[in-house]
Amino acid sequence: MAVVGVGLYVQNSMEAVRLYCEAFGMELGYHVIRRDGKGYYHSELSRDGEPALSVVEAEHTPGANPVQLGITFDNRAALEKAYALLVAGGECEMEPQQLPWSPWAACLRDRFGVRWFLSLPQHMPGEDFVPEK
Repeated sequence: MAVVGVGLYVQNSMEAVRLYCEAFGMELGYHVIRRDGKGYYHSELSRDGEPALSVVEAEHTPGANPVQLGITFDNRAALEKAYALLVAGGECEMEPQQLPWSPWAACLRDRFGVRWFLSLPQHMPGEDFVPEK
C-alpha cells in the first residue's frame, strides 16, 4: 500500500491548475476536461516528473475539507477491508467499482470528515474515454 497523493476538489479548477503550476513549478500532465468544458473532470500535476496533485472540478462549493487523500492497495481484499472500516459512521461518496483508470476504486468521507480515494494500481484510460459530465 502506498500514499498516491492529494486530490483537491475546487471550483474554477482550470484557474486553480494554472495557479498551482506557477506557484509550485508544476506541470499539467494527464487530464480530462469535463464534457461541458467547465473545468477538469480529472487532472494530474507533477513536479520534476513526480506526481504531486490531482485537481478536480467540484460539483458544488466545497465544504470545510476539499482535500482527498489517495491510497493504492496491492489487492482488492485489502481495499475492501479498509473501505468497510473507514465508511462505518462515515459517508460513501462512490461505492467500490471499476473505473476507466482503475480496476477497483472507492471514494468516501470517514467519520472524522477526511475524504479518501481507495484504489488498486491505476492505468491510463483508453483514448476513447469521455467523461459523463
